[in-house]
Amino acid sequence: MMSHFRKKFSRRRIMKFMALGATIPLFSIVMNYVHASKASKESMQYRDEPNDKEQCNNCVQFIPGKTPEAQGGCKVVEGSINPQGWCVAYTKK
Repeated sequence: MMSHFRKKFSRRRIMKFMALGATIPLFSIVMNYVHASKASKESMQYRDEPNDKEQCNNCVQFIPGKTPEAQGGCKVVEGSINPQGWCVAYTKK
């Protein structure tokens, strides 16, 4: 019985588990920082007009406003975003 317990809970296995447990919160903090920082409108070449049929309201990055015509947000670009706008981060839905 005791040898089964030692095989199941070896010191090496416990150390690996502890190391993994310590890295998960750090990874979470780093990922939150990456998602929290957005690019400026200038660096993403944002404009309030569409680029042919490409416009923010049909981009996967766009966060709609309260109405279809209202300013929205973006997962990539900081500030308020015009639904008919466009930038280099455009990715069709």
